[in-house]
Formats: sequence, C-alpha cells, structure tokens
Amino acid sequence: MSVSRRGLLIAGGAAGAAAAAPARAGAHERGRRVRTGFDRLAADGYAALAGQRVGVVTNPTGVTAEVRHIVDVMHADERVDLVAVFGPEHGFRGTAQAGGSEGRYDDPATGLPVYDTYLKSGQALADVFTASGVDTVVFDIQDVGARFYTYIWTLYDCMVAAALAEKRFVVLDRPNPVTGRAALGPVLDKAFATFVGREPIAQAHGMTVAELARLFQAEFLTRPLELATVRMSGWRRTDFFDSTGLPWVPPSPNMPTPDTALVYAGTCLFEGTNLSEGRGTTRPFELLGAEGVDRRWAEAANALELPGVRFREAYFTPTFSKFQGKTVGGVQLHVHDRAAYDPVRTGIGLLVTAKRTWSGFAWRPDHWIDKLTGSAKVRTLIDAGAGTDDVAAAWEADLAAFRAVRRRYLAYR
Repeated sequence: MSVSRRGLLIAGGAAGAAAAAPARAGAHERGRRVRTGFDRLAADGYAALAGQRVGVVTNPTGVTAEVRHIVDVMHADERVDLVAVFGPEHGFRGTAQAGGSEGRYDDPATGLPVYDTYLKSGQALADVFTASGVDTVVFDIQDVGARFYTYIWTLYDCMVAAALAEKRFVVLDRPNPVTGRAALGPVLDKAFATFVGREPIAQAHGMTVAELARLFQAEFLTRPLELATVRMSGWRRTDFFDSTGLPWVPPSPNMPTPDTALVYAGTCLFEGTNLSEGRGTTRPFELLGAEGVDRRWAEAANALELPGVRFREAYFTPTFSKFQGKTVGGVQLHVHDRAAYDPVRTGIGLLVTAKRTWSGFAWRPDHWIDKLTGSAKVRTLIDAGAGTDDVAAAWEADLAAFRAVRRRYLAYR
C-alpha cells in the first residue's frame, strides 16, 4: 500500500559506478573508505537531530570506524540530547542469544534508560516510544541482507510504531555486507507473515537498511511518517563488506564473520529441517549436517555444479543447539567465487540433495520452512521430487515484480 512519500533524503553522494574489485581486496588497497550514515551525521555536527530529544534503536554493531559505540559517542557530545536507547533481539549490548533480549534496565556506562523492543510492535511499541519522552527515533543496526534476519523487521516495527506515536524517524545507513547487486529468491506471501518476514520482499533483498526504510514507508506503511535517511558515502552496490574498510562486529552470536553472512540467506533454511545449521560450531551456516549423513550428500551437491561454491564432506560436534555433543556428518560450503555465488539457489540445491541422499531427512513439524521461504511452495515442490531449477522457477514471476518495485528505492550505484 503506497501512502506518504515524504521521506527526506539527507545529503548523499554515493560513489560512482565502477568495476568490481578483485575478490578480497580491502578498501585500503583501493584508497577508499566507506563512511556510514552515523559518520556523516557526526561530521555534520548532528544537524539532523538539532533541537530533538533523541532515542536510538541499536545493538553492538552501532559503532564508529574506531569501534566506539555510537551511543557512547553521542552521550558524550553536548550537541545531542540523547535520552533513551531501544534494544532489539540479542539486546543493546548484545548479551542475549537467539530468541532473547535484555529487558528494561539502565545502561551502566551512560546511565541512559534502555527499553526492550523485542517482540513488541504496533501500539505496544508506540507506547514505549511515548513513555521514553523522545521526539526522534534513530535506527542504526548492521543488517546481513536476508529477509528472515529480524533486524529489518525491528526497523519496520519501529517505523510503524513511530508513525502511531507521531515521532520523527531517522535511519543511519550501513552497507549490505553481501552487496546490493540483486534481489534473489522467493518473495513472501503475506499469508505467511511473521517476525522473520512481515512484508512481501525477496529472501535476499539486495538493499541497505535506509533503502528498505524508504520502500517500507512508501509501499507498506498505512500512516504518515516523517522519515529521514542519512546515506553512506563511498559505498557501491558491488562492494562486499571487506571492501568497505569498516570493522565487522557480529550482529548476532551466530553471525561471527562476513563469510557467515555470505551464505546465510540460503543455508538458514536448514533451521526448517531436522539437520543442524551449524549452530554450536565455529562456522555456523557454513557447516550443515546430521547423524547418519555421509559423503553422498557432498557428492550429490557438487554434482549440481552450482556457481561459485564447492562442498566438502565434513564431520563436526555442535556444542549447543541441534545434536549438541554428538558427532554428525554433513557438508561444509566453500565459496570460491563470490560474484557468481547465489546463496538462495545454493540453499535450495542443498535441501534437494539432502532429502535425496539421507533417508532421515525431515522438515520441522511446525513447517518453519514455510515461514523462512515465505510460502509452502518450496517445501511442497521438494517433497514432490522437484529439482533445484524447478523450485527456483516457481518464484521467478514474483521476484521479477519485486525487483521492479525495489528499483525505485535504490540510493547507490
């Protein structure tokens, strides 16, 4: 639904189009550093927040290039009237595991009140914003580019709540760590909407959080919202995270490296099965397996000749989550060509081959796979014996429609 398009785009200046850098080339090698939305906000003397009582939605990823947390920086700066912090899943300081938060407390470092947003939405979250006394809500969290990574729905829920509470909303942009080249995979069917997918976007959306905010406001919000976005400088759509010169802070406990983010949009689908998705190992979402799985899975996956990736027969013992303390067999993904790699198609190929090579394969009884993929199509097609190409073909029309909508809100070349 398209309503207010009053989104204010604060002075931008994306980097010009250029050829992709060689794999793993750092920003220092190209003489370039990305400046985040916060970096540019601070460099402008916080002019966008002047005269406002400010609350910040953030987590441990909200850091400067010098790895100082933005809350600590703003709290120490008399030019900002910072009065509250809002913590998402895992918490503001990052003390909680998946499915947890920190609750309401006063931050020991700053004395600021910290409010819990996790699993709050609508009027309940609007009431939190009202009770905090803020005029402007600022959002600054590192995303990883997948629809089911919950921070973008924290963004969405906070935008809806800010509109209800008549609060101004400012999004400080950060890079999509797996590039913004393309949207990939199935698009959510609204009948399957949950906190791992509120609205119909692609499984790998290929957008930054500020771009998503603009799309959310124009396409999905039903109330007017005064939205401002502070763009990055120096970032281009072909950039992987290690090309930015920015420090990587794990956005959640099981997202330790940018390599994890690279595969996550596909291999997180194994959360919807009885196989381990690698939680409890040092390579979550890169290691997949279960008791009874052997070399045949890696052989079948390699036979698909999926672009940019190879699969190694692997054995591991998770320290928590599925198969805790048990040695399981499976595969490890080795991405050798990031530009060619398609994480969603790879995830589907792995599901197809796992089901064909391991007799113990099963979906989670609650059909969580449907929430992750956004409909029942992937599950029912794989159960019917469809191959990777057939499953992927089922989402092409919806994906093409989403790509057309997405294009209107892209802010970088």
